[in-house]
Amino acid sequence: MATFPPPDASGAPRDLLLKVTPPRVPRHLVSRARLLSSADALRDHAVCVVQAPSGFGKTSLLAQWRLEYLGLGVPVGWVSAQSQDDPGRLVQSLALALRVAMGRPAFGRSLFQDDRPGTLGSVTALLAELAQAALNVVLVIDEADRLPPASREALAYLLRNAPPNVRTLIATRPDGRLDIEDLVAYGQCVEIGPALLKFSLDETLQLVQARFGARVDRNTAARLHELTEGWPLGLQLATTIIARGADAHAAHTVLGDMTAAAGELQGELVRLLLVNLDPDDRDFLARIAVLDLLHPELCRAASGVDDAAARLARLSNDTPVFAAAEGGEWLRMHALARDVLRQRFAALDAAEQVAAHARAAQWLAAHELLDEAAHHALSAGQHQTAYELAERSLYESLMRRGRQATVLEWMAQMPADELDRRPRLLLAAAWTLASSERHEEAGRFVARILAQPGVSDALRCECALILGGAAVFADDPDRFVELHAPWTEVVPLTDPLLLQSHANRMAYRALLEGEPALARLRQQQALRGHPGHGVDYIRRWSELVIGLSYAWEGQVLLAEQLLRPAVAGAEAEMGRRHRFSCNLAALLASVAWERDLPGDAATLLADRLDVLEHSGLPESLLQAYRTAARIAAAEGAEHRALELLDALDAAGVARRLPRLRIASLAEQVRLHAQRHRAQTCRELCERIDAQLADPTLPQGPLWRRSVEALRDVARAHAAIAARDWPDALAKLARADEQARQRKQGGLHIELLGLRALALERCGQPAQALLREAMDLARAYGLQRVFSDAHPELGAWVGTLAAEGAQAEIAVAPLAPAVLPAPASATPASPGAVLTPKEGEVLVLLARNLSNKEIGRAMQVGETTVKWHVKNLFAKLDAGTRTQVVQRARILGLLAAGH
Repeated sequence: MATFPPPDASGAPRDLLLKVTPPRVPRHLVSRARLLSSADALRDHAVCVVQAPSGFGKTSLLAQWRLEYLGLGVPVGWVSAQSQDDPGRLVQSLALALRVAMGRPAFGRSLFQDDRPGTLGSVTALLAELAQAALNVVLVIDEADRLPPASREALAYLLRNAPPNVRTLIATRPDGRLDIEDLVAYGQCVEIGPALLKFSLDETLQLVQARFGARVDRNTAARLHELTEGWPLGLQLATTIIARGADAHAAHTVLGDMTAAAGELQGELVRLLLVNLDPDDRDFLARIAVLDLLHPELCRAASGVDDAAARLARLSNDTPVFAAAEGGEWLRMHALARDVLRQRFAALDAAEQVAAHARAAQWLAAHELLDEAAHHALSAGQHQTAYELAERSLYESLMRRGRQATVLEWMAQMPADELDRRPRLLLAAAWTLASSERHEEAGRFVARILAQPGVSDALRCECALILGGAAVFADDPDRFVELHAPWTEVVPLTDPLLLQSHANRMAYRALLEGEPALARLRQQQALRGHPGHGVDYIRRWSELVIGLSYAWEGQVLLAEQLLRPAVAGAEAEMGRRHRFSCNLAALLASVAWERDLPGDAATLLADRLDVLEHSGLPESLLQAYRTAARIAAAEGAEHRALELLDALDAAGVARRLPRLRIASLAEQVRLHAQRHRAQTCRELCERIDAQLADPTLPQGPLWRRSVEALRDVARAHAAIAARDWPDALAKLARADEQARQRKQGGLHIELLGLRALALERCGQPAQALLREAMDLARAYGLQRVFSDAHPELGAWVGTLAAEGAQAEIAVAPLAPAVLPAPASATPASPGAVLTPKEGEVLVLLARNLSNKEIGRAMQVGETTVKWHVKNLFAKLDAGTRTQVVQRARILGLLAAGH
């Protein structure tokens, strides 16, 4: 029988008191909506198990859930498990935690007097007493992996037999299995793993904003997210390093220099993680750090350690070094830790390094992982083997997975004569260069390919596809159509990858010619005709073309429905800063802006403009900068908006894309016209005319039509700026005619609204025209089109919309009432009347919580709560707590749902 320390007055052993004391929630902890205890994915389960290695914020999440329940008036018992917790000690800890939480000194007294506290009978007695309590309670068990096997068995018994009024929240490491798979299968238990615990970009932005406010911009916060990969421990270390700055300027400087921040982070990791490891484990980690992906057998081959599989499993459980699993037995080391460990690998004897690379190359090649094998062979000095492996893998890797960066690395390392002797490498290089700012170089590679003997029609067609892609990135639509024309009817291709690429070109040509619906039809026919496997990356380009077609028509609701999952899939497969992910995100950002989702648009563009400058489609680059400028202007930062438009002009100069320069000037005209700066608008229009008069610019009809549309819209805005309404009407009609011919639905709706404004200023009937534009905008989902066009138009539309809403209420007085949405747990909006803390206290008062319960929920003392309540009485001139809540609702300080 186990022995326990002397009990306190309540009969509980004194050493259990610390075990049932919950930790304090960090001040800057961000509540993540998808991980709230009330989230749809979590709220209907009696048991929640948070299972992840150390460093993923398990305890913080449990502490956050505790505060949520305390805010609802639900008692929460907390137990921090320990290795010496045999079943008897565990049951007594649970009883004491519940006694403290419920404020019932007699709860569980019999369990502390039990002569045999470790039996399942004592667990049953605890459950019976809980059921009789007639009170909903939450039980939190942290670090359950520390429990011995017998105690885990007792805990599993408790979970299977818990009464309906008990919810259990558990945190454990991956090796702390509780054998409750049946509860998971029956939907009574939900498991939360590392993938869900990692911060998303939105959550990282929220965290940085909460910690540093306006001192850190979105781009810098996004770079921080990229550096840490959303790893909770990495983010905690990073924000701690940044907060050490003596003032706001110092903090911004540290974040601005991400190289320095990364260096400090790596130093912290070495101090916190590696120094406490066994020397053999540190050596093992250093030897496998050269591997991008980790498999037990691959680690054994590279390190020469026989027990590599067991060692890898133990370290992945005990340390947060391994950030994510790739499925099956494959793991990936966190980039921050990997960089530190690679420095240690580089300090090994050169012969050891070569041998490790050679063994890794041999294992990877034997398992058909040719990309990785080629890199290790090159590092081992096996150049010919590396070139042969690269030739076998790079083309497929590029076409199937979009790994352009890998191709560029090999181009920089491989001698030119080796490229000429390997045609598939030449093709991979040409494809890669065509879809970047180096598109002109693609033509030289194609010439080298076509100069070789025995060139087939299929190869000529593929070269035309490559050059057509280069024409797209050169913003030369007429050249693109010219290259595509010979292969429109007869396509001598059989490879599904190339057939899908050809279909993408067919659809893009239809879009350029002003037929967006036909572009979608081309894509749908291609997807039905070539359902083969392994064309994911090429097929993703079809999503971009279809998204462009919807955006072209102004159908932003349909565009958003398509592009959101497309962006998420591209980021998951290729990375957030992959060139294709950035192109998709730029288009989705413009759609989000039109849907009046400025936060989403800004997040999508964060830390991506630099990628788009070098490898973005001209249209993507234009949409990104224009959206970013409009966001800045809407936030009142006109200087920032003009700076972004100047950057768009500079990008047009650097990449020799004159349409971008004209688009920059046209957008500046729009911005200045909203403030009726007539002279500035005239000067900008003169600059547009001067650029269009340059004889060196493209003269093809498709290109000229696109830039002349920009010019005509700019001239119309200039007339509006000068308040020359008759002239504005004529110019708007001309621009609208072109928009309708090209089926640019969004632009057409915008111009309809501006024409209505001009008609109204001329004293002519205009409401019917404007209401038609409003109906079209509502159908398409264009919520910002009128306010972006001109503030006066936006105000007029707002007035008409309000009048329409009042009319609907007047004609339908007996319409059934709409049930209010459930009250959220967010604080009230105190404005200038109440302090933020008083607002929190007010929300909890509305839930009829006592001062003690409010103090627990806010993690403050009861005296502090009394002080806030006293201030609320004085500010709201109330004599009772009920009057405080009632008057707060009357004054709008508390939503009706609270």
